Amino acid sequence: MSMESEHLTPGAFEDVQSLRPGIVREHSPASIVRALSALSEIHLERDSARPMTGISMDSRAVRAGDLYVALPGAKVHGASFAQAAVDAQASAILTDRAGYELMQQRGIDLSECSILLAEDIRPLVGPAAALMYGSAGQDTLTPFAVTGTNGKTTTTYMLESVLRRALGYRTGLVGTIQILVDGASVPSTMTTPESVHVHSLLSLMGERGLDAVAMEVSSHAIDYHRVDGVKYRFAGFTNLTQDHLDLHGTMEDYFASKAQLFTPSRCQQAVITVDDSWGERMADTAASQLGEQNVYRLYTGRGAGAVLPANASELHWAVVDVEREGLGHRFALVSGSGERVECLTFLPADFNVSNAALAALLAYLHADEAQRPALRAALADGSALTPVVPGRMQLISTAPHAIVDFAHNPDGLTRALEAMDRPGAGRVIIVFGATGERDQLKRPIMGEIAARHADIVVVTDDDPHGEDPAPIREQVVAGAQAAQAAGARAAEILNISPREDAIAQAVRLAGAADSILIAGRGHETVQEVDGTNIALDDRLETARALLTSGYSVLPDYAAMVEAAEKKN
Repeated sequence: MSMESEHLTPGAFEDVQSLRPGIVREHSPASIVRALSALSEIHLERDSARPMTGISMDSRAVRAGDLYVALPGAKVHGASFAQAAVDAQASAILTDRAGYELMQQRGIDLSECSILLAEDIRPLVGPAAALMYGSAGQDTLTPFAVTGTNGKTTTTYMLESVLRRALGYRTGLVGTIQILVDGASVPSTMTTPESVHVHSLLSLMGERGLDAVAMEVSSHAIDYHRVDGVKYRFAGFTNLTQDHLDLHGTMEDYFASKAQLFTPSRCQQAVITVDDSWGERMADTAASQLGEQNVYRLYTGRGAGAVLPANASELHWAVVDVEREGLGHRFALVSGSGERVECLTFLPADFNVSNAALAALLAYLHADEAQRPALRAALADGSALTPVVPGRMQLISTAPHAIVDFAHNPDGLTRALEAMDRPGAGRVIIVFGATGERDQLKRPIMGEIAARHADIVVVTDDDPHGEDPAPIREQVVAGAQAAQAAGARAAEILNISPREDAIAQAVRLAGAADSILIAGRGHETVQEVDGTNIALDDRLETARALLTSGYSVLPDYAAMVEAAEKKN
């Protein structure tokens, strides 16, 4: 039978945990065990016969009728919070033997709960959520995925914009900055939500008649099974550069993690950007899994344009005829079979040509012949490929040219800095830092990159987390100083904390013809320092510093400063 729950309105979207489909089906514990037994060893330890109508990995979010998933954690076992799930009238608990014994030791009354036991739980959660919410049955919702080190966020925003503006779709978006459900925004705290939320979202979107959803899929999401049970119509790949080695250890392991997306259980077809050896290798790996005919290779020349290989076919596409247009670029996509698609994006930086090309090609390959005339027009006039992407090359002022960007790894920083040079005698000033408790190897590398591409380098704090911020800054400064000693461009290297003082000093040093890049945090509005979240928005601080120094800022940021001043 089916069961109807409260149907949320867009105004009720406070967080991802509140998003559930309005209509869910009841499932017996035995039916879930039978369905999951092919994936991993699982059995029904006890059966209360109470039906399940939802699933949660957070005891605080459990609703009556839920299956509570009690996972072993790095510090605390999820079974430690089982009493809260029982109090909230969970129908069942999925845990391991250690979790079950812990609940028994604590004397938790489990008489009203079914107990499902498995030793390898995480691979079961996504498929269980897909069954619970019926997301696999949402035939009218087309899911798209984008993965890669840099460009995932911008590409998904561009793709969502193209699908909505050019094809007239009702769309969703799931990513780092926010979740969008037909235009209603939901705060997002991770690149990809947990699998229980992913499937709940997909079911909700299908229930509300959405046509497509664009999702960022990180390596964390794949390794932690957050997208298990989802099969994408198309999956796109941007690039692979050094990042997250604190998690993966080596670039080989990082590559292997990303490559899992391009397998038959996870996607039907793929578009792979092949601007370097990692891209070529990803395309070859995807072709071995999906079949050569299902993998499209995109050559962008890192946004500068490329040439098709001699043996190019309809499966090969390249960016050609790249020309500056305002802050953005006009370019064309051409295939080995002779197709040509004109494109325009007003977002600055060469790398946004690569992002726009990937988004445009994903939409173009998905569209049918009847949809392509409208799609071509929207791609050519720039309306579809110029979404507002919070914290991604976000322009705050034009004199000086001030931009806030999320660039937080060596490749991202390089590409953002390359976009800052403008004709004339203006200098490039950068404000940035490195994150605490993350890949330490990239800290001096990023300092070196800054010194090579900027005239004034201001090193400050990013998110120190629990690490002492001063040594982090010193490691970055050391890389910049080494590059400066070797003849790099930087004339001045400063070490300034806190971050808002660093931004203010950079603006004071700037002239109207200069360019200022505030890098690393992008859209983020809090800075984590030793377990405390401190309010800090680079966009607000940059606009405030510019106005204080007598410069003008774009209207949205003037209003942001005014609103902040009134609030204070």
